[in-house]
Amino acid sequence: MTSITKQEWKPSKWGQIFTRSSEWRLQLNGEDLVLTFNGEDHHTRIRDDATIRVQSGLFWTDVSLNFGSDHELKVDGLPNAKAAALQAALESVLSEQKLRRATASVIKDYNTIKKWLDQIASIIKQAETERRWITHETQNSLLAARPTLDGKKLRARFQQSAVKNRLGKDAQNIDKALSLWERRWQPNWVQINERHTLRELNVCKALLDSVESRPLTDEQARAVICFDNRVQVVASAGSGKTSIMVAKAAYAIHRRFMAPHNIVLMAFNKKAAEELKDRTIRSFKRLGMDGSGVEATTFHALGLSIIGTATGKKPDVPAWATDTSASCEKILMIVDHLKDQSSEFRTRWDMFRMVFGRDLSPPGQPIEGDAWDKEGTPLIKTLDGKRVRSQEEAIICNWLFYNGVDYEYEGLYKKDTATVTHRQYKPDFYYPDIQLYHEHFALDAQGKAPPQFKDYVEGVKWKRQLHRKVGTVLIETTSHQVRNGGVFEHLARELTSRGVKLDPNPDRPIPQGALWPMKDMELASLIRSFISHAKSNCLNSAQLQLRLDNMPEGSFKYRHRMFLDLIGPIIASWNSALAEEGGIDFEDMLNMAAEHVEQGRCQIAYDLVMADEFQDASRARARLCRAMVQNPGRHFFAVGDDWQSINRFAGADISVMTNFVSWFDHGQLLKLEQTFRCPQALCDVSSHFVTRNPTQIHKKVHSKTPAVGPVLQAFEVCKEQELEQAIEDFLASLYKRACDGHIPLGRQGTVSVFMLGRYNADKPETLKRWKSLYGSKIELSFLTMHSSKGSEADYVIIPSMISRLRGRSFPSMQTDDPVMQMAMPSGDTFPQGEERRLFYVALTRARRSVIMFTVKGERSIFLDELVNDKVVTVTNLHGEKIEEQRCPACKRGVIVTRTGPYGEFQSCSNYPACQYKPPSKIYHRSHKTPSFRAGI
Repeated sequence: MTSITKQEWKPSKWGQIFTRSSEWRLQLNGEDLVLTFNGEDHHTRIRDDATIRVQSGLFWTDVSLNFGSDHELKVDGLPNAKAAALQAALESVLSEQKLRRATASVIKDYNTIKKWLDQIASIIKQAETERRWITHETQNSLLAARPTLDGKKLRARFQQSAVKNRLGKDAQNIDKALSLWERRWQPNWVQINERHTLRELNVCKALLDSVESRPLTDEQARAVICFDNRVQVVASAGSGKTSIMVAKAAYAIHRRFMAPHNIVLMAFNKKAAEELKDRTIRSFKRLGMDGSGVEATTFHALGLSIIGTATGKKPDVPAWATDTSASCEKILMIVDHLKDQSSEFRTRWDMFRMVFGRDLSPPGQPIEGDAWDKEGTPLIKTLDGKRVRSQEEAIICNWLFYNGVDYEYEGLYKKDTATVTHRQYKPDFYYPDIQLYHEHFALDAQGKAPPQFKDYVEGVKWKRQLHRKVGTVLIETTSHQVRNGGVFEHLARELTSRGVKLDPNPDRPIPQGALWPMKDMELASLIRSFISHAKSNCLNSAQLQLRLDNMPEGSFKYRHRMFLDLIGPIIASWNSALAEEGGIDFEDMLNMAAEHVEQGRCQIAYDLVMADEFQDASRARARLCRAMVQNPGRHFFAVGDDWQSINRFAGADISVMTNFVSWFDHGQLLKLEQTFRCPQALCDVSSHFVTRNPTQIHKKVHSKTPAVGPVLQAFEVCKEQELEQAIEDFLASLYKRACDGHIPLGRQGTVSVFMLGRYNADKPETLKRWKSLYGSKIELSFLTMHSSKGSEADYVIIPSMISRLRGRSFPSMQTDDPVMQMAMPSGDTFPQGEERRLFYVALTRARRSVIMFTVKGERSIFLDELVNDKVVTVTNLHGEKIEEQRCPACKRGVIVTRTGPYGEFQSCSNYPACQYKPPSKIYHRSHKTPSFRAGI
């Protein structure tokens, strides 16, 4: 504190005379004031500028002192010249007080901050000493303890030069502490954990190099060392994701982070769990460690165990509730029983299959056709074989057919209306038995047409006026009526009031070439998938109804409502069937297990929970994982490849992986981008193909695997019947080259070949004979693309790269039914997103090459995409390049040359479904390229 001498002020004699003031004396000693007045001393301490008030007049100054408790004394007569000195002395005291307070405040805040920084330093030192990762939990707890101070005010006080001078040498330390307190700590944690990782890579090199049959790569080793609370590893096909799970368990035990019995590895099926357990035992044995306590199990077994522990009784999951095929059969049994009990349910079931099997596009949007006319206009097929111009008209036709109503579609009107500029009028529908015309108008509830339908309303008025003028009877329906379901009651009333008898019959014969109704098994499969997702998301009927209400405008809500009405009694019967057997289904089991853990009714002993194939996790599985690590100090390690998420039909929800942080509150994202399987060229092609879907997590796959011949080959035959011979020719060529030593063989003196089909029905009938012919050099296996995941072979043959309007097709033309939106989040809406990932799985099974076979005019749209990307050339069996012109109408068939009564002409290969004919002849060229016999 600055030294302050004792000072004194008193009135002058003239001041006393003129102000009539008594004798007084004011003394300032440091910060203490003593006013001697009328023989008494009055003491006070300067607290603020209100303690003493100095008021100057023309010649004299009066002084007022506040002693508190409304006690104030006022004296006068101090010359103005001396008052200035008094004022200066007071301001000096107040400035010193202010400086002292500011300095004390800075020191106080500094001590608070320093205590927090000391805590951080202690944590960092402990982590370095114990060689531990600074986890997100630790970081959060430290940030939560961060002193809550007004940084701007604190900085402003500290930046005052007087304060810094008063602080002296401590100012530098305080400045550094303030900077540390103000900084964003996340980069620091990253740097500290990176130093830890580099140290562990060196110290634990022996373990990381020996835990598997070959040393772990840098990215694998980093995934092992990263011991944050929530870690997601996005793997690549063939990148060794199982290796890092086994290695992480070994590393955790080796570093004594946890005991073996506190570690669990979770797989999606029993076979995968057994493989994890076997790999763990072998790896631990290689390290000289005992890994018997590490548990490898399935979600199924773990969930049942948790429920058993919490309730004292382990439930049963009937086989029919776990197997997809058996589940659908069970649903059909339930449906038959409900049909017998309720004619209303029977009608709902039949109506949905026959009339509402397809959804409607939003009003005014382009439609996907079943057939195309000569101009390329898309048409929709109906149950009775007609081809109509709109989806709404198709629904009306199907309803009429289901009810046995005789009608004509777009027949000529009874009166000639053709003019120079207009063709003959053709009403949408005509009922000959009752001579009734029917127009279906694309009008909304307000009578408005879609904006892109120019002059549409004028056409509506013209038709109405024509019928009134001619005297023909016209009834009308609108888009609004179809979409809210009122059209069917309206039509029934209009028709029955005129004598038409409705005869609902789901077994009425379907003409050849007509649209087939949704099959019972197809609807049962949709219902089973819906039940799985609805239960996984814990959605009851009220919540499903709310989701329906919140669906976007333009959705065919009436159809969705019919579906909910249909599945309500089915779910009830499903649950009753489970209860009768004393069982639960898989989704209920997972949610029950998660709830028991969430509510603390079952204590989980696992400190490290690892989940394999996380891209196939359902929301119920994710919920159970989250519950298992809800307590502090737990670690969750999920490994998966969202590019290989192909089990949506079984309840998988890709959003669990793509929204990992939202699910688990936080998470480290690591990537395994090196594959040990595919050559780089195949990595590039497959990666580019699958990431056309922008929702896939980005990664750059790289490989050191050397190429052996071309990575992609594609051959086209003229007819489907020629496919098996073409495949046999390829196998014979491969066999010969293996025998001649022109291609490298494996350890067993053979090469492996997978034949991957989109469907089980793609399995060639001659497979057994091929194994017999070429088995000495070729290990030949058929698998579906779904079942091939996790496997690999030298060569992959895809025997049926075919896209068709109907029947088996790859990619499958069956997209997710829109009703599924009520049971699950929006997830992946990219066209053929799941099929695209399935093709990626097929491509990445190959260590050397993928060979695709297709048929003229039915080339898969996926193969077309590869051709357009210039990564593969389609040839015939003689090595001649084949160029095809895709039909611009149906976009599936190709333009082919045909011979008719008047010579050659060109049309779509999908004729008669597509009747498009190009305006001029398109010529095809062939170019010689090496045959596959020389290109393996």
